[in-house]
Amino acid sequence: MKTMHLRKAGLIAASLVASGTLYAAAPILTTEVVVGKLELPWDMSFLKDGTMFFTEKCKGLSVRMPSGTINKLHAIGGVSGYASASADLFCDGQAGMMGVEVDPDFANNRYIYVYSSSKLNDKLGNRLMRMKVDASFTNVSDRKDIVPDVNYKPAASKHPFGGPGAHNGGRVRFSPTDGFIYLTTGDNHLGVGPQSPTIIAGKVLRIDREGKAAPGNKPPPGFDPRIYTYGHRNPQGIAFRPSDGRPFTAENGPWHSDEVTALENGGNAGWDPRPNMAGRKDCPDDYCGYSPNQMGAMDPKERSAFMPMTDLKTYPNAMKPAWNNNGLSQGMFCNTFLSGKQWKDWDGQMVVGYAGIGIHGTPVGNRLDVLKISANGISSTAVQASWPTVTGRFRAVSQGPDGNMYVALEDQGVIIRVKPE
Repeated sequence: MKTMHLRKAGLIAASLVASGTLYAAAPILTTEVVVGKLELPWDMSFLKDGTMFFTEKCKGLSVRMPSGTINKLHAIGGVSGYASASADLFCDGQAGMMGVEVDPDFANNRYIYVYSSSKLNDKLGNRLMRMKVDASFTNVSDRKDIVPDVNYKPAASKHPFGGPGAHNGGRVRFSPTDGFIYLTTGDNHLGVGPQSPTIIAGKVLRIDREGKAAPGNKPPPGFDPRIYTYGHRNPQGIAFRPSDGRPFTAENGPWHSDEVTALENGGNAGWDPRPNMAGRKDCPDDYCGYSPNQMGAMDPKERSAFMPMTDLKTYPNAMKPAWNNNGLSQGMFCNTFLSGKQWKDWDGQMVVGYAGIGIHGTPVGNRLDVLKISANGISSTAVQASWPTVTGRFRAVSQGPDGNMYVALEDQGVIIRVKPE
């Protein structure tokens, strides 16, 4: 396999220690390509023996066996070369086959969960599907759409940033502590979505294996009982802190303030892009998530002009973010927690990756941040672990059962193994 050497992260950390901050002992990282020649890799999930399921947004679901063999399991409509396909699944803009997660009880039930955009019965939507993987890991069957009603909005012709399939969220993860499925959903450029009690857009759902609301969810009265948190923009990462199992989202900001947030059951993340609120003007396509209410964010001198990502004035009890990327929007996309002595001072810390496009020259991609988050989850400090020899947009990051970190790079079309030394 091709090996790529990263900038020695230990040297980065050492320079920070010299200025009085953070990690005294950080790992040196080396990488190896484990899957190449991919098209828009989006997510991955592991079995204990190292078997890795992964998605390509505009192709489908595949699995890499411990031997290195790759089996193409299930495709979106019109894609050939897979063992099976679903004609209703499609790829368009930001939409397609996204999150994947294996069931913790896979050895007994063979379940895998996949989140994808769908046009079933001529109705556009995003769906969380449950399927069974056969004994030979060569096909899937018994598809059941356990969450069939996540909102999907096609291209917004009246909005200058209304590309097709915008803001779908799409990360699906089992909590290692409560055993329920957490599903992140984006606002779809739908102004009313995040604060709506019934539209599944801008929400994090907590559900069981059948898609039913987890007992103990505490959404406000009148809200869909599956809702764990609401008021999100586009959370495309969710991870659980090893020390206490608390969920944290990683979320794209609107030209400013990518955010990591510690979730609270029933909590409001404070994003509300509706027009004509608090003196806002009319917005294109009734969505104020970019223009004109965000234009001030492009000029640091006008930061007071922008609509906040977490609107504590309108929603004073909103969940406060632990990290806002120094007020920048650089496409924060994915997150995971590292665990194990091999990670030295990074043990127990969160890693976030970026996959955005720069606004007015802001640097994006080509980096992971290591976040040291406070125990209460409302503050953090960060180290940038820049990778100048690795180009591309970070779409997924996860710790594998071997203790190494795995990263999907969209532009490179690869999944790499990151090994600490």
